[in-house]
Amino acid sequence: MPIDAAKALAAEPRSGEISWTRKDVQLYHLGIGAGIPATDPDELRYTLESRLHVLPSFATVAGSGSPGVISGLSMPGVDVDLARVLHGGQRLEIHRPLPTEGTATATGRIAAVYDKGKAAVLVMRTEVADADGPLWTNDAQIFVRGEGGWGGDRGPSGRLDAPAGEPDRTVERAVREDQALLYRLSGDYNPLHADPEFAKRAGFDRPILHGLCTYGITLKAVVDTLLDGDVSRVRSYTTRFAGVVFPGETLRIRMWRGQGEARVAVSAVERDDAPVLADTIVEHS
Repeated sequence: MPIDAAKALAAEPRSGEISWTRKDVQLYHLGIGAGIPATDPDELRYTLESRLHVLPSFATVAGSGSPGVISGLSMPGVDVDLARVLHGGQRLEIHRPLPTEGTATATGRIAAVYDKGKAAVLVMRTEVADADGPLWTNDAQIFVRGEGGWGGDRGPSGRLDAPAGEPDRTVERAVREDQALLYRLSGDYNPLHADPEFAKRAGFDRPILHGLCTYGITLKAVVDTLLDGDVSRVRSYTTRFAGVVFPGETLRIRMWRGQGEARVAVSAVERDDAPVLADTIVEHS
């Protein structure tokens, strides 16, 4: 069996040093569509070094830029074809605001392995801390088609009831034709997002946008729309990747205010509001 759940769960955590600079933060922000309009004071907080703050989702690429999905596929007990892998979901917990540059220790391990019948789900947990203490915890859910069926724990469903009533705010964000090519410079070089032939092997007509790019675009929209542009208010951010986005499409981002949280749903406008992100919650102060 390509996935040995017992071996994956028993493996020793892997630790390594990561570092990032203001340039890395700026490149990430541009990769998720920041800087439009280029001279807007609110956008300059994402692009100009003298005003720079860090959108918390930068944590998914900080340091080496290799996302939890790629790290998880290199862990003991995991030997699968990348073309059968999808990013199923993501949870990010922020312990304190991210600095614009820094050095930290990242410790990763497989925290769970679930048997969904026709697929397996791995949860790759990465905990990051610097000299002042914990910074963030990242959980990447890795969906591997065709690798389930060994009789293991199915795990939690993670599905939530749909938010009640009309959204409090709805915004649309255009995805550039070259968005995936720009975003991948932050470290996720999976050919699924650039190579048409590889995308066809994976079952898509053309390359798709990184799920974590949509994740970042969405968090920026929530921060800018509901949190007064204050990135330090974000406490955690959870989503399920419900569908794909193709570069050149438009995202419709619906937001519902709650007590200390925002519920969010994201869809692709040009495909009759096909779901993209679901079960999405931003917890905030």
